[in-house]
Amino acid sequence: MNRFHDLGGQHGYGSIEWEPDEPVFHERWEGRVFGMSLATSSSEGINLDATRHRAEQLDPVSYFQNGYFGRWLASLELKLEEEGLLADGELDQRLQGKIKSSAKESKPPPAPEGNPLRGLHVIREVDEPPAFAQGQAIRTRNHQPAGHTRLPAYARCRSGIIARVHPAMVFPDTNAHGKGENPQYVYTVEFAGEELWGDSAEPGTFVRLDLWESYLAAA
Repeated sequence: MNRFHDLGGQHGYGSIEWEPDEPVFHERWEGRVFGMSLATSSSEGINLDATRHRAEQLDPVSYFQNGYFGRWLASLELKLEEEGLLADGELDQRLQGKIKSSAKESKPPPAPEGNPLRGLHVIREVDEPPAFAQGQAIRTRNHQPAGHTRLPAYARCRSGIIARVHPAMVFPDTNAHGKGENPQYVYTVEFAGEELWGDSAEPGTFVRLDLWESYLAAA
């Protein structure tokens, strides 16, 4: 999905702010949003790929102004609408006091079964051996899916070297859309800065990305 959320290699967004001893949650509501996301996860656990895809569907103003956990909250609202737990526009009407919660609705929902973080354990076993080996030269494909992907636009059609071979893991491009886990081997690929950024790259710069097997082709 080629949209504004894929900022790699783009100019004009300012430097990345680094905060020493940064807390996990800056404000209490952020922790509550994280907790609500876990509480509404499925029996398989939270689907982080689907959560990321929902955030990618936000409008640009909301995406940039809401902050990290603001995007989590918006993704949760979209999830509740997709599953029919919230009608279109219902949340705004509740916030405006136009819909009153009944005593039945005010009861806390049942606790999720099992560990809601289960969905974050993505390593899987597959029968086939890895298609690439450490030290091998590869080139990323011109991968242009309409939905979610973990291959950033700035790293498409670029040459690199396999720095490390990881176990097979759940494939985000299909898992985000409920089309199955389709596990693939993941590779840490090293790219020279000049390969990604051209003449504007800082000399001696290298970037390493963890990429799924179907994103790659032998050089």
